[in-house]
Amino acid sequence: MSQPLLQLQVEEKRFRTHRVIDRVALDIRAGETVSLVGPSGCGKSTLLRIVAGLETDYAGRVLVKGAAPQLHSPDVGFIFQEPRLLPWLSVADNVGFDAGRHGGRHPRVRELLAEVGLAAFADAWPKQLSGGMAQRAAIARGLFAQPALLLLDEPFSAVDAFTRMRLQDLLLSVAAHHGTTLLLVTHDIDEAVYLSDRVVVMNGAPGRIAGEVAVPQPRPRDRRDPALARAEAEVLTLLDGGRQEHLDTAADIAAAPPPAAAPVDGSAPGFLARAASRASVPA
Repeated sequence: MSQPLLQLQVEEKRFRTHRVIDRVALDIRAGETVSLVGPSGCGKSTLLRIVAGLETDYAGRVLVKGAAPQLHSPDVGFIFQEPRLLPWLSVADNVGFDAGRHGGRHPRVRELLAEVGLAAFADAWPKQLSGGMAQRAAIARGLFAQPALLLLDEPFSAVDAFTRMRLQDLLLSVAAHHGTTLLLVTHDIDEAVYLSDRVVVMNGAPGRIAGEVAVPQPRPRDRRDPALARAEAEVLTLLDGGRQEHLDTAADIAAAPPPAAAPVDGSAPGFLARAASRASVPA
């Protein structure tokens, strides 16, 4: 069996005295789509930054295609929460930014813009795009260098639900076309299950892997598939530490004392006191 595309073993990551990651190990094979889910602060985005070569101060080892990741490596692409398009460059030049000045003239740029439905906006400015269109341009830019591994940090969190679903399908389509492996951070469990072959669940303080859920359903997937709903339930159970409970405050509310009635005499606070005092003055 061939070695994994990504081999990650982070024994520890600290920010000063605060330990944010503790003994996290993860392998991803070429062609897989894997999502990381977990509470805020459990180290999901930090793991992406380590894989991208943006964080180097950690204990452990990370290999992409058998080599340690380097900053700006063509093997690894990164798509952020916001599109982060440069406002002084055209859409095409943003997509082809890695090719240098006038990178928008590279033939691959036009191909990618056509794939994401922006062929007619190659010469537009970023401010002329909607939020969904800007994120499509960011996907095209992330694929321009033909990375083996594309990292995505909550890439669709800033768009509405309908746009998010269209972008999810677009991402799967272009990743399959280019043979790109995806590692995605998201807080949306539906999104994680719909997109992924595996959902890796983390818990926090410090961040560790609580477990993972395999999603073997073939693509294209039906969002109404009961098998996806069962996978989502498994993810929720792992997020909740294995408990299948819900927060029920009905008993606490029933046992609480009733609110005190507002006083109507001169002792009433605020405007009630002033109103009461004025009412007591004879005409």
